[in-house]
Amino acid sequence: MNKTTLVIGASLKPERYSNIAIKRLRSHNHEVKAFGLRSGEVADVTIDTELMPYKNVDTVTLYLNPQNQKPYYDYIIGLNPKRVIFNPGTENPEFYNILEQKNINYEVACTLVLLSTQQY
Repeated sequence: MNKTTLVIGASLKPERYSNIAIKRLRSHNHEVKAFGLRSGEVADVTIDTELMPYKNVDTVTLYLNPQNQKPYYDYIIGLNPKRVIFNPGTENPEFYNILEQKNINYEVACTLVLLSTQQY
């Protein structure tokens, strides 16, 4: 069984990378949870508009710019994921330092590229 990924910054718009990532993760049989500003469904994944206390989150993949990430620092740390992926445009050295202090791995990478090269 594949590990759970939480997409933060999920969008219902099909042209958005977060939307594409949800579909691609599901096509690779990964369990996906999603959080965004608007509720709805992408593939078979419901986008939650409230922060849920998900269990056993392996990876958090971010689709929020650094300023918009700040309110979610404590939430992400509280999930205790094995890693956080900073997709292009989400790079955030301040958050890298916080994650390092909490012994949470992070990658500055693209979820879509990782999936397409079997490095996810």
